[in-house]
Amino acid sequence: MPAQADIKVGIVISATGPGSALGQPQSRAVAALPKEIGDEKITYITLDDESDSTKGVQNARRLVIQDKVDVLVGSSLTPVTLPLLDIALESKTPLLSLAAASAIVQPMDEKRAWAFKVVPNDDLMASAILKHISRSGVKTLGYIGVSDGYGEGYYKEVSRLAPTLGLILTTHEVYARADTSVTGQALKVMSTNPDAVFIASAGTPAVLPQQALRERGYQGKIFQTHGIATEEFIKLGGENVEGAIFAGEAFTIAADLPPQNPFRLATEEFAKAYEAVNGQKPNLFAAHLWDVVALIRRAAPAALKTAKPGTSEFRAALRDELEQGQNVYLNNGLSNMSKVDHNGYDERSAFLIKVEGGKFRLIQ
Repeated sequence: MPAQADIKVGIVISATGPGSALGQPQSRAVAALPKEIGDEKITYITLDDESDSTKGVQNARRLVIQDKVDVLVGSSLTPVTLPLLDIALESKTPLLSLAAASAIVQPMDEKRAWAFKVVPNDDLMASAILKHISRSGVKTLGYIGVSDGYGEGYYKEVSRLAPTLGLILTTHEVYARADTSVTGQALKVMSTNPDAVFIASAGTPAVLPQQALRERGYQGKIFQTHGIATEEFIKLGGENVEGAIFAGEAFTIAADLPPQNPFRLATEEFAKAYEAVNGQKPNLFAAHLWDVVALIRRAAPAALKTAKPGTSEFRAALRDELEQGQNVYLNNGLSNMSKVDHNGYDERSAFLIKVEGGKFRLIQ
């Protein structure tokens, strides 16, 4: 079979720059990815966008024009991904993002018809955790979040859902990810004496508000988001982050699921492949790339019956097949795509998780 019949996957990730905490594990995951689908070889071409949207656009253009890729993957960050939607539409190339914002796939329009996303939308996780907060008897809820799109996206959902669940938000305090102290914000939240506090932040910056609240003697429950699901958060937070509760992905608590649970099997397959090439355990950011390729692997065999890789017909067939993926178990959740939903998850993909004994544990 001629070489041009390989399926070409162009990957744009933030391996350097501010997004490198996401892009680096994704870079390391590339070597673990499957090398073929059936009899077809897969070639991966990976470029670093340096966490910069201009560079991301240059990379994506190069991949579709020069390398003639069949599918685009990326980027790690939402601001770098959004301009890639135009390139996906122009070149009629499916784009599978590794970033989080629902704006990548909603509202459905001409551009987003070519875009898919494996990270669950914030509204899904916000809804699951707020229902849990309401059931646990909390009536008043303080809020502290990062001042960027992630925090404000969560605040929008929390402030929309809270009244429907009988919850009263007492504050809307914000801080920048780079801040070294949030004492002022913590004291303002504590002055409203809420039953519990919700922190909308990601990675190690999410430690700061919880630490400030605990050090000032706040005794109430503290809830966080799926953005904290990294070992670094637990290492840095130590005792202060014990008891934090959030809604997150199956990947984080796979070891607490029964041995034959399909979520656990999906995570174990990925972890084994990743550890074999990297000699270390993967994190959730690396899992996003594996999940994207799992969706491509599922869609490709049917698309190959329609056309050969390297053609616009194959790219269109692949896009159509991605849209029809049903009951695909991923590290991120149970994927059921449709014409109107290119994220494809419901609450079966949201697990309640607690930091307990320095580990992420499933709340049974």
